[in-house]
This record gives sequence, structure tokens and C-alpha cells, in this order.
Amino acid sequence: MELRQLRYFVAVATELNFGRAAERLRIAGPSLSQQIKALERDLGVRLFDRDRRSVTLTECGESLLPRVRALLEQADELRRSAAGIAAREPVRLGYVNWRPADLLDRVAGVAHLHVDTWVLPSHAQLNRVADGSIDLAICWTRAADLAEHGLEAHLLGADRLHAIGAGAADVEARDVVVLVDADTASWASWNGYAEEFARATGARVERIGDGGITGAAFFDHVRRLRRPVLNSPKGQTAPVPPDLARRAVTGPAPFWTWSLVSRRDETRAPVRATIAALTRDVGSPDLGWLPADDPHAALSRTPGRPRPASRSTS
Repeated sequence: MELRQLRYFVAVATELNFGRAAERLRIAGPSLSQQIKALERDLGVRLFDRDRRSVTLTECGESLLPRVRALLEQADELRRSAAGIAAREPVRLGYVNWRPADLLDRVAGVAHLHVDTWVLPSHAQLNRVADGSIDLAICWTRAADLAEHGLEAHLLGADRLHAIGAGAADVEARDVVVLVDADTASWASWNGYAEEFARATGARVERIGDGGITGAAFFDHVRRLRRPVLNSPKGQTAPVPPDLARRAVTGPAPFWTWSLVSRRDETRAPVRATIAALTRDVGSPDLGWLPADDPHAALSRTPGRPRPASRSTS
């Protein structure tokens, strides 16, 4: 016995006509008749007396009708309560090191957004979305990772990466050094990006093991190498020592994308509404170099697209 069969019973009992009831329910007449017969078998009673000219409720049908209506109303109330609870539950969002400054303003009145304070690397935040620990993450990702974990990504922002070195002139990508750290648990996403950038441009790879992708150790590596070193997105806004300077990278200009990642099969209305609110005004910027497997790679040097203000720091 299924709830839909009980709804069919109420419809026929109200119309006392299988044709009108089928039209009201938007199903085929023979299907409706079969479902009523299946319900009668499950209950072990006959609900209707029917002949070619009329349909009437049996004594059992008359007795059961009020109870079935009450049961369906309870089921509808349960659905309404569940929907209300889901709407009140917070949408959980994690991020790496950047999020829009007006993040909470964008979703005001749309959903109750809880921003997780547990800041983790991109690949870790992506895994948390996949296992349901959080609903959304602002992180860098690859198309292959999205496919593997059943996720989808919406562009939320992009950083134009610059190099740090002596002098202030622009520097060609092939003359830049990229750092790759041995700590893959912390730097897996950056390492993959840096190595692909090096393969694509001829930039030099320098392997390190001291976590010097950011912080004071990063500037020490710049001084040691005596060449411009590509700055990671985590170091984009860090103060630069007076003996060094930011230098724009050209030929090509590297960009790092920030995706809003969610589960592909996500159906919760507050989560979908949050995605729409956060990505509404992002547009399709014309970006510089991106890894081939970046989910937004189609935006790399794509002509004829509107160029909204990007998060460029160079």
C-alpha cells in the first residue's frame, strides 16, 4: 500500500467517476483502475461497487474514507514540517584563504549561511563537500576531481598571480621560478598548478621542503634564487619586504580560479539558492593562462566575453 494509492482512492471517492478522477490526477484511466484494484487487494476489502453506469462507495469504502483523508493530511503536514526544518538548517560553507568580502550580504534573506572557521587546503575542502561534512566550498579544483567525486563548480572569482623579485619591470613567464613543496598534504593543489605552469611556459621548478610557499621563508627563497618567483594565491596580499617588489608576469599571465563547489545531486533549496546568490553577478571574465583541466578553462583567452572586475592584485 502506497500513499499515492490512497490519494487515488480519495480522488475516485470524491468524483465517483474513474474518468474524471483520472483527469484530475493526470494519469491514464486504466492505470488508475489497476491501482485501485491493487489497493483493494492489499487491504483485503472492496472499496467501490462499479458497473458501466455508476461508481459508488461500498460500506467499507465509506468507513475508511475519513481515516484515509486524515492519514493523507498527516503525511502532508509531515512534508511541510520537514521543508520548514530544512529551510532553517544552516548552509555550511568552507573556504581556503579567500572569500568575497560581501559574502554574508549576498545571501541575506536567502539562506542562513554558516561559514566554517576550519580553514583547509583546496583538496581537503573539496573532499569535505563530497563526504557531506559541509555543503559548499570556495576552493581551487580540477575537472577530474569534480567528476570523480560527483561535484560541480561555479566560478566565483579569479586572481591574477604575480611574481616577487628585485626590480619592478614585467617578467616573462619563462623567466619565473615556481616553488613545489614536499608537503603534499598542505600544498597538493598549488604543486599541481605550479608544475603544469612550468611545463606550459618553460618556467623553472624549484623543489623545497620547508613550507616556504608563503611567509618569511618564501621571501628567503626569492633572495636565494635571485630570480622572480611566482607568488601563490595565499601570498597575494602579504606585505612585500622593501628590498623586493611585485612584478607582473606576462606571456602568458597566470590566473588562479576560485570555484564555489557543491554536490552535483544537491537538491536542498537553501543550498541551491545560496549558489545562485553568490554567483549571480560573476559573469564570464576573459582570463589569462589556466591549467588545461581547470573547470573554467574555456574562459582562458576567450574573445568576445564581458570582462567584469576580477580579483587581480598585480
